[in-house]
Amino acid sequence: MTTGTRTRQTRRQELAAFLRSRRERIRPEDVGLPPGLRRRTPGLRREEVAQLAGVGVTWYTWLEQGRPINASAQVLDAVARTLRLDAAEREHLYRLADMPEASGPGDDGHLLGPEVHTILRHLNPLPACVYNARYDLLAWNEAYGAVFASVVGEGAGRPAAERNVLWRVFTLPDCCCPLANKEEELPQMVATLRAAFGRHLGEPAWTGFVARLSEASPLFARMWATHDVARPGVRMKLFKHSAVGMIRMASTSMALAAPPEARVVVYTPMDDDSRWRVEWLRAHPETSHCGRHEERAEG
Repeated sequence: MTTGTRTRQTRRQELAAFLRSRRERIRPEDVGLPPGLRRRTPGLRREEVAQLAGVGVTWYTWLEQGRPINASAQVLDAVARTLRLDAAEREHLYRLADMPEASGPGDDGHLLGPEVHTILRHLNPLPACVYNARYDLLAWNEAYGAVFASVVGEGAGRPAAERNVLWRVFTLPDCCCPLANKEEELPQMVATLRAAFGRHLGEPAWTGFVARLSEASPLFARMWATHDVARPGVRMKLFKHSAVGMIRMASTSMALAAPPEARVVVYTPMDDDSRWRVEWLRAHPETSHCGRHEERAEG
């Protein structure tokens, strides 16, 4: 037996045990079924899970027995809802079923704990935010919204698919893009995305994002085609704002425990002029980033 075969067999056995444990913790009355008098085991029966999830009894039985069957994302979602799996359990189910996670852009935001938002608030006056590995913008503080108004745009009101820093910096007009040294920073950001992409091969949210951005930005498509990879880290960055001019800042990236692959990024002004300019923008939140385009941040 090859190592790959043993790994798949172990994964199926773990999947079978996991599904049984989740099924047995749900009482029939929790899902609107009569408790019954002849239940030999706690929780739901297999046929009840199948019925509630809208899948075949034989198929679900084979899934719980760890047999080598194919499962679509839609079916796994139905099973996850029926078994009342939380976000971590749903992710575990997908991994054991050897199915790429099908989360959409920005879906990780609800997994941020209140303590993360508290940290972001207390980091003021330093601009700070939370990205996931795809550069979806999950949360930010007041200073970040003031300095990067053109990236935040309409804040929480912007569609999740557009609350993405890469999407914004590659599709904004040059006058609205906050990066002053795009020639250095854009390749680095794309290389960081490419390194993370290797952990999400085949996932619709990732492949779809890359395809849409490649179509929207020929520059991104050319950089993506180089296959360069990099890790997040401390970077010296130069930003521009029409109201105050250049701002020199160091970006520091720190990993969070949850959601997976999320990181807090803190921007520290590198000189007194940059520090004053950040403070001025915080004090004048109504100031647009670009004199020609009225992009303002909310929140």
